[in-house]
Amino acid sequence: MSDRDYPSRPWVGVGVVVWRDDSVLLIQRGSSPRKGQWSIPGGMQQVGETVRAAGIREVREETGIDIAIDGLVDVVDAIMHDAGRVRTHYSLVDFYGHWIAGDVIAGDDAAVAKWVPHASLGEYGLWSETLRIIETSRRLRGQNTET
Repeated sequence: MSDRDYPSRPWVGVGVVVWRDDSVLLIQRGSSPRKGQWSIPGGMQQVGETVRAAGIREVREETGIDIAIDGLVDVVDAIMHDAGRVRTHYSLVDFYGHWIAGDVIAGDDAAVAKWVPHASLGEYGLWSETLRIIETSRRLRGQNTET
């Protein structure tokens, strides 16, 4: 059991869909939750840190690159129950942004980090909510690049 099980308050997690041309930055999680699964980079917000700063920091720690955040995609509530009790409660704030500089190198709690062409995302067994967030970010990104 982790310190996040049966919480007295929700945990705030931040994820970022990072784009470089038509590719998305994915990581394979090296630790719980969802160890071994592919996802967008992200992690827990720290006290005194804005959610945007947390997203930028987590991407840098997990992948070694610098990014800019372009906008908010959505907030996802991930609540798991266990015999009538709340076992875990995460409020996941998901942003989208773009690559600025650096080469992708897995770090922190990411076992693998790499750019994946949008057309190949289906090969990575992503959580349905992660796919929805990526697709929503793609639409938002397209709206923000039109002149």
